[in-house]
Parts: sequence; structure tokens; C-alpha cells
Amino acid sequence: MKLALLISNRGFFPSTVIESARADMIQAAERAGVEVLVMDSDLTRYGAVETYADGKIYADFLAEHSGRYDGLIISLPNFGDENGIKEAIKDVRVPILLQAYPDELDKLDFANRRDAFCGKLGLCAVLKQMKKPFVSGEPFVMHPLSEEFHREMTDFVAICRIVKRMKGMRVGVLGARTTAFKSVRYDEAAMESRGVDVESLDLTQVFAKMQAIAEDDVRLAEWETEIKAASDTCDTPAYAILNQCKLGVALEEIIEEMALDTLAIRCWSEMQYEYKITPCTVMGILNHRQIPVVCETDVTNAPAMMALTLASGAGVGCLDVNNNYGTDEDKCILFHCGPLPADLMNGKGHMEEHKMFVKTQGQNCSWGVNVGRIKPGIVTLCGMRTENGQHRYFVEKAEVLDIEVDKRFFGTYGVVEIPGLQTKLRHMAEEGFRHHVAITTGDHTRRIREGLSKYLGYTEIKL
Repeated sequence: MKLALLISNRGFFPSTVIESARADMIQAAERAGVEVLVMDSDLTRYGAVETYADGKIYADFLAEHSGRYDGLIISLPNFGDENGIKEAIKDVRVPILLQAYPDELDKLDFANRRDAFCGKLGLCAVLKQMKKPFVSGEPFVMHPLSEEFHREMTDFVAICRIVKRMKGMRVGVLGARTTAFKSVRYDEAAMESRGVDVESLDLTQVFAKMQAIAEDDVRLAEWETEIKAASDTCDTPAYAILNQCKLGVALEEIIEEMALDTLAIRCWSEMQYEYKITPCTVMGILNHRQIPVVCETDVTNAPAMMALTLASGAGVGCLDVNNNYGTDEDKCILFHCGPLPADLMNGKGHMEEHKMFVKTQGQNCSWGVNVGRIKPGIVTLCGMRTENGQHRYFVEKAEVLDIEVDKRFFGTYGVVEIPGLQTKLRHMAEEGFRHHVAITTGDHTRRIREGLSKYLGYTEIKL
């Protein structure tokens, strides 16, 4: 990740303000783990932008480095210069972060005060007039070396990651829409309007790849190690582990050959009939690798999973919003068959058959469910759908509680608490969101909103 740095100056301020700002911002960027693209200080007075002519020089500098930076930081060590900044950023198409230095109460004399607070307000108005979205957090002014600005930088880096990766992302759809669920229908053209390209394959292509994999292929041993690290397979027949390993290798080949970022899989019932497995544990491993895989061909939630994994830098999963929790209106149970990454699991899972398929197909038809619990803690939930050419989403903060339910409960689950849940569920239902929700660890709601709505054109629906 590389961020360009623009430092603006109001001409009558001393050069020491600019020099210290450059050093502070470089130090702040290094702490956030990113590179900084800085213009040669000899190109303008102090290496700052303080006139229209300086802005033109800086614009040329950015043009020379086009495609080699992922975001732009505008630093105001003092009031700054609106005309210079306006010219400098006229062709910028990456996220912009605004930073303004705070004044100190014992240094408000003319020789020392900065007025960056006021300058930032003016600059925000200019950017709004230019229709240039920008990131501006709280508090309104922050010193680059403060903890507040470190959090701001960390958020901004994640926003840049979302914007960069999701422009031109590719979703592989493996199999036809899950027959029983009309709820997962989607508008492929609407997704393409947001830069999401959809590639469809028949499940027979997946099965053909699995059949072509020799049983002494070294990749199978690697997959077996990962599967056994994610799930206790002590009860699992050897053929079921082998077939899951073959599925993992086949999916890796498809991802590489088609340059895919995410997958949406038809996970039943062909895999059970043909290979006697479910893909849940394999999906959890890919999700842990930050290659999001959504089940039941819920294609529109593949970008939701990608956004969450980019926001958190961790694994992501997709779950059913499945059960009420008694009479507690702010709690519900999230559940699925085990396609969760280790990041979200409360310890190692246990591999079982899928009880629903055993009921209809008999024993040894569906090994691969990874039974366990979701790790307690704060999580971010996100759901997506398409409508009338728009790609709509919601995002919510929730808490997974350290609560067990009926020991006979099937699959992987977590009891979550969301204040005002009943109202949110009603809005979710009225807006036509499906029964699935993507999930990752931590509160990343701001990063999702800034990245998806400001820069990628997704439409947020407030629940």
C-alpha cells in the first residue's frame, strides 16, 4: 500500500511548520505500515502547495506516478491554500484523507497559531463543490503522531484496500442458482455497474477437475493437513477426506485459471450425490485464506464478503440469520454448516455429516460439516442485494455472546446481540435482503460505508 502526501501551506507561515509536518506524516505512515510518495522538496517552496502554480506542479508529479499510489493524504499544518489544492487534485481518482493540525491553547498568538481547523472547513467545501469524496474523521483536527490519527490512518488504509481490490473484482459462480432459493436471484448487469465481473461455470467442470487429480498429487496432502487443522476428523471416513481435498485443489485451480477473487458455490445436492461430501470445511479454509466463498450461490453476498475481509484484514464467513433467542428481542442465533474461517471459530471444529441430507439420502452421504461455535466478541455484519440497477447493502455492528444453546443444535452457531434488532429485522425484510449475512471480527462499519458508498457507488440501506 502506497499513499501520496500533499502538504499545503498558507504563504506567510514559516518553513519549519512544513518541514515538521512532512516528518510527522512520514512517521505516521510508517507506523501504519504503508509507503509514502512525497514530491521532491526542491520543486516548490518548502516542497509544499501554496499557489495555483504549485498545484499544477504537484498534479504533474501525481500524473508521473499514475497507478503507483492507492490513496492521497492532504495535510494542513496551517490554513492551507484552496486554489493550489484544487489544481493539484483535479485528476485524482483515489480515496483522499484530510488531516489538519490542532492549535494549542497557549499558542494562539499570531506567530504560532495555525488556523488549520478553519482551513479544513474551507477545503471540505471546495472538495464538495468538485464532487471529490474525502475521508474526514473525528476529532476534526488531529496531530499526525496522536493515537486518534493512527486509528484514522488505519481506517483509511483499509478503505483504500477496499476501493483498490473491489474495482474489477471477479466472482466465480460454480453451478446454477440453488433451486430451492429464489431469494438469491441477482442482477448481473447491476453488479457489473459496480465493477464486479461475474463468471459462471457448471458444476460438471468442477467435478471433471476433481476426477483428473491423481491420488498421489502432493497438493492433496497439503489440503489434508489444513482440513485436519481446522476440524477434528476422527470420525470421518478416508474417502470423504480425500474427496474434500480434491475439491480444494480443484477450486484452487479454477481460481487461478480464471483470475477469480471470490466464489459462489451451489453446495447441494450434487456434491452429496456424486462425492458424498459437503464443501463447508473446504470453504472455511479458503475464507481463512481471505479468498471469500459464499454457499448456496448467493452471488450478491460475495462482494459483501470481499468488502469485509478487506476491511478487517481477517477471514470472513456467511451465515443464516436463523433463529430467535427465546423472548429476548435484541438477540438471535446465526447459524450455518461450518464454512467459517479459524478467525471466527471458538476453537477447532468437529467434522460431521449433514443431518438434513442424511435424513433424505441415508448415512455416509455428506461428510464435511464443521460443527462448532462462533468466537465471542464484536463483529461486523453485512448483506447485499441488487435492485433496479443498484447494488444495495446494509452494515451493522453486533456482539457474539458467550452463550451455548441446546447441545443438539446442528452446525456452527453464535448468539448475537444487536440493539433494536426487531426494527432492523423488519427493515431488512421490507427491503428484500435474503436470510444470509456476511460476518467478520471487529467493528469495521465505518470502513465499509466509506469504501462502498463514497468511492464505489454502492447504495446503503439503513436498517
